[in-house]
Amino acid sequence: MTPAHGPDAADAPVEFRGGSAMIPASRDIVRGFVARLGERDVELADTFLDAARLVATELVTNALRHAPGPCRLELTLVDDAVEIAVSDTGEGFPTFLPRDPLRVGRHGLEIVTRLCDEVITRPHATGKTVYARLPLR
Repeated sequence: MTPAHGPDAADAPVEFRGGSAMIPASRDIVRGFVARLGERDVELADTFLDAARLVATELVTNALRHAPGPCRLELTLVDDAVEIAVSDTGEGFPTFLPRDPLRVGRHGLEIVTRLCDEVITRPHATGKTVYARLPLR
């Protein structure tokens, strides 16, 4: 997935140093990004903001839990979707757990893959990036 363009030239990847404060901060970043999409008259499903905030929260939470060091959140408008990319310093790739309706928690990747058209993970020299493409409508 190659980013095509963002809603505003001022939108840049956001670097997080760590800590649980990055989770609500990621939701605020998504809210601002979606507001700028609305200002540009980009048509969005009524549920888009909530879905985008949930996807970003799940990906950032996974980075916080499973990777040492900082992480980066980048939001990009690509065709008829928003690409939510979270880069971290972890070497391990996200994995699905076996279905277990009694398990409490650890359903984040299931949620992300159900909401998004595409979810891929790409390694890089210092870790990996998880790209989730969430349709606008």
